[in-house]
Parts: sequence; structure tokens; C-alpha cells
Amino acid sequence: MADPSAATEQPTSGEAGAASRVFSGMQPSGEAHLGNYLGALRQWVRLQDDHECFFCIVDQHAITGEFSPDELPTRVFDLAVSFLAVGLDPERSTIFVQSDVAEHTELAWLLNAVAPVGELERMTQYKDKSARLESIPAGLLNYPILQAADILLYRATAVPVGEDQLQHLELTREIARRWNGRFGSLFPEPQPILSEAGRILGLDGNAKMSKSLDNTVGILAEPDEVWGRVRTAVTDPQRVRRDDPGRPEVCNVFTLHKHFTDPERIPDIAQQCRAGTRGCVECKKILSDSIVDHFSGARARAAELRADPDQVYRILEEGAERARREARSTIREVRERMGMDWAGGRSR
Repeated sequence: MADPSAATEQPTSGEAGAASRVFSGMQPSGEAHLGNYLGALRQWVRLQDDHECFFCIVDQHAITGEFSPDELPTRVFDLAVSFLAVGLDPERSTIFVQSDVAEHTELAWLLNAVAPVGELERMTQYKDKSARLESIPAGLLNYPILQAADILLYRATAVPVGEDQLQHLELTREIARRWNGRFGSLFPEPQPILSEAGRILGLDGNAKMSKSLDNTVGILAEPDEVWGRVRTAVTDPQRVRRDDPGRPEVCNVFTLHKHFTDPERIPDIAQQCRAGTRGCVECKKILSDSIVDHFSGARARAAELRADPDQVYRILEEGAERARREARSTIREVRERMGMDWAGGRSR
């Protein structure tokens, strides 16, 4: 398998071609948080302008880890609200739930015919997660095959990813090459569109922002909740007193300022941090207010959607129907090339 870093030679900032078909998915963990927004959703909204986009809530991926069947439907709904609230547009994108399109799992099984077990076992996420388990579910090993099926089912040519997902995307490309080599060219080898935000650290300043680590801020949180979360954020560990000089270049709070605070205020925030003339609590309050202001429109839109949940369900069902049309076309071709078009063969 090729070095995953080689994939970065391809388009990395949305310049994958005006006619590109884009696919991306997100696990349903409920309301999206700042990491989801900076690492994915913000970019997805922009991609709608120049690409044919398929955005999926990947609930079948979610069941490979610990989950509650009672909570999963609510988490799917809350994530769908987040999608729509930040600007994903069902008129410009296909927005749907993975389990509503049965062809995802069918193609995943068919791709097992060419997926290399050795490469699956070398996936970093598999090694990290399986090391913590006494009994490893098969779904954890096969997770990247379903991920490949998600992408290849729509013959996507570009996939917005974070750097931590490049290895999985390169495996998708490898699976596409192997299948095409055996059964004839059908699947494009999708190229990455890298997130400009890079790795988004959580409020603890140590790990990637994640709900499981409780180091996040919800994008639709009310102002008091945002402040309650942001005030716990770790800043420059070297700075003990208010008048100590700070180092904005290593401060996680300052990094978030650069994403949410008025750009004209950033030089002043950095200068006062270095001079020790503004305390960390005040700096956090500015950040909290900036986050609240940034998502004010999204909160209003989310309130409208929650007041009319049938609208959300209708958007997801209409998106699933569009996705099913594309998926059925691909599966028909796959079945025929793999010798499973037995009825068609008999009629000939």
C-alpha cells in the first residue's frame, strides 16, 4: 500500500475540479461541537458552491463502538439539526442517514472480496482501539471497508478529510484499484480535500476535541453554557499570574480566537497576552462572546427546526431517496461485473 502522505500531492483545499463529486460523513454523537465545525462542517458548507455533494450521518459506523440503541435516533436527529443550522442546504446537497440506503452495507460486503486484511490490521485507529479491548468486534476491523463503500458507492472523486483520516482514504483508493483491476474500471480513486483548520485540540489543550473526552463546546449551546465550558479551557501553562507574560503561539485559547474572534482584534489580544496586561479569564470571556456571536444565526435556525421536526425528517428522507437512486445504479453495475446479474444472463 502506498504511503498515506502521498495523497497530499493531490488537491488539498477544495480545488479538486469544478465537476467533482464530494462525499463525506460524520458519526451521530448528537449536536455538533467546535471540532466538528472547524474540521468539517465549515468546509462542507463552502464545498456546496462548486461541487456535487453527498453528506451522510454514518449511524452504521457508530455501532462499532459503545452506543445506546435508545439514544441513537436522538443523536441522529440532533446532528441533522446541526448540519442544517450551519448552512448545509438540501437544495444544493444530498443530506441523508447511512442506514436508510441499504446499498452501503451490500457494497461493503462485496468489497471484502478485494480488501486486504493486512492493510486493515495496520490501520492506526484499529490498532489504537483494539489495544483497549479484550474481545475485538469484527466491525472494528472492517470499519474502513464500510468507509470505502460509503465513498465508492457514489463514485465520489473528492473527500474532505482531516489528516488523521488520510490513511483510511488511501485504503479506499487501494480497494478501488484492486476492484477495478479485477472487474474493470468503475470506481474513481478519490482525492483528499484537507481541512485548513488542522488538528483541533479540545479545551484540555492535550487531545483532539471529542465528546467522549468532555473537552468540547457545542455549536448550538446557549451563552451561559458556552462561557461555562470556555472558562475551563487550558491556556499557556507557563503563565501563573495575570501580569505574567504569555505565549499566544502555544495557547489553545488564542488558537480558537483565530477561528472565531474578529480578525481586527487578534493583534491586540496577542500583544496584551505577551505583555501580561490582559488576564486569561478576560481573554476567555472575549472568546466565549465571539463563539456565541458566531453561531447566533445557527442557534436561531436550530430552534426553528426543532419546533418543526417533520421538516428535518422530510429533508433526510428526500436526501435518502436521491442517494438510493445513485446507489442502485452503482450496485447494478457492480453486480453485473461480479457475475451476480444472473437474471439478466438467463434472459440473454
